[in-house]
Amino acid sequence: MGPTNELGLPSISRKSYTIAGIAVTVFGLDELTFDAAEIACLWLLHPRLATQESMFGVADTILNDWNKSKRPSLEDVKLVTMGLIAVTFDQRNHGTREIDPLVNKSWKQGNPRHAQDLFSIFQGTARDVSLLIDCIPAYIFPTPEKTVTEHIVLGVSLGGHAAWSCLFHEPRITCGVVIIGCPDYVNLMADRARLSKLPSWVNGDPPGSQFLGSEDFPLPLLEAVRKYDPAGLLLSQIDIHSIDHHQPLRENPLPDPPEIDKQILLPLMKRCLSGKRILILSGGVDKLVPYHRGEPLLTWLKKAIAPNGWFADGRIHLEDIIFEKAGHEMTSAMIEEASRFVGDYLSEDPASTSSLVREAKI
Repeated sequence: MGPTNELGLPSISRKSYTIAGIAVTVFGLDELTFDAAEIACLWLLHPRLATQESMFGVADTILNDWNKSKRPSLEDVKLVTMGLIAVTFDQRNHGTREIDPLVNKSWKQGNPRHAQDLFSIFQGTARDVSLLIDCIPAYIFPTPEKTVTEHIVLGVSLGGHAAWSCLFHEPRITCGVVIIGCPDYVNLMADRARLSKLPSWVNGDPPGSQFLGSEDFPLPLLEAVRKYDPAGLLLSQIDIHSIDHHQPLRENPLPDPPEIDKQILLPLMKRCLSGKRILILSGGVDKLVPYHRGEPLLTWLKKAIAPNGWFADGRIHLEDIIFEKAGHEMTSAMIEEASRFVGDYLSEDPASTSSLVREAKI
């Protein structure tokens, strides 16, 4: 038996590269079989205040699971020919890229620009993923025997927010796992402002009415959120009379869009989400990124993409699993679900993908 990691799993090979000025670690190159001409790349995005090393165990687990599943099968040629690698790197202002430690802190920890800093860091990470997708094949496969044909993203917390952006804005990302992340930045940060008792929140009448557009959440940030955040992007297309865009906290179910708005949303949804597979893993007692802050948007989205929904032909497969006793953490059970989801995605026939919404509480 070969060397094992701290989890007792066989250690997956690691190779280090400097790509576009970013220190990148690639897992699994040595384990690729000769007949694996097509390669899937799993991008692993770490939490806030962590580094790429925190995702090494995830890489080992998922790649070990996939490599064990690859057995010659007359029924499923894809299992034989598809190889899987994983990539980690430090998010902006983290690890080897840290410039100012305060930028990674929250309002309560003394950072007055928490909303701007958090958003810009994980959006920067999403753009780094796109840049690295462009560049990495020339480093790891400089000869044509192997080609990267699939891209999957898995992000945790800060990395989960970035994963949502990758799913919406990078067409080459066709599958994603979001662990304790949120698709509604305004709702998340408004709740955090309320709990932090920011003056821009408590001094409004009613409380919170002055938060958006204040120094704590400036209008240029709100404009960026409406371009890149899933909730900001989708809900900004809805008629202003059917949804209160000035109320920062979304507590209630969102209304179905009227037909005129659907005609605007349909091409946007098609461009961002058609044919994609998404797994959402959340902690039921998570206080830092509470599930209920993303729930209004997720409920609205699940209704739209369901088999009888108004965007059923988008062929989106979405699984939403809540681990009821988990907090703001990535548990071993979450990693198991993520590994199962990635394996299922790589094993399926893309032509057979149809709309599916699965919800579960564990």
